[in-house]
Amino acid sequence: MPYLPWQFLVVSVAGGIATVGGVLDWRYHRNPLNLKIPKKERDAEAAALGLGGVPMFALMWLAMMHPRPTMWLIPILVVLIYTVVAISYDEFVFHIKRCGKLENTYHRMLVFGNGVAWLAWFHFIFC
Repeated sequence: MPYLPWQFLVVSVAGGIATVGGVLDWRYHRNPLNLKIPKKERDAEAAALGLGGVPMFALMWLAMMHPRPTMWLIPILVVLIYTVVAISYDEFVFHIKRCGKLENTYHRMLVFGNGVAWLAWFHFIFC
């Protein structure tokens, strides 16, 4: 991949790790847990994805396409703060009590993989 910026390689690798962690976590929830997740936990995860992840993707894409991406910086940081709080709430309220070592590994792959991918994308846009 000599013609792509290094950030895209990092996004690919970290995003791949996050995707594998997410799929393994989903399979874990599907098989041993039989998708028996409390409604509050499902709502917290939906809020993190729907109010954090989806708007973040849209804002980052808009910033990347805009001739002056810095005008998107404040909205991106606001959504970033919300997303980190929502993910932390989900992890520290629900997962810390119930999850074992294996499931925590899947969560770390998902969260840190997405975080590294986001940082590389952020670097590509703003640096």
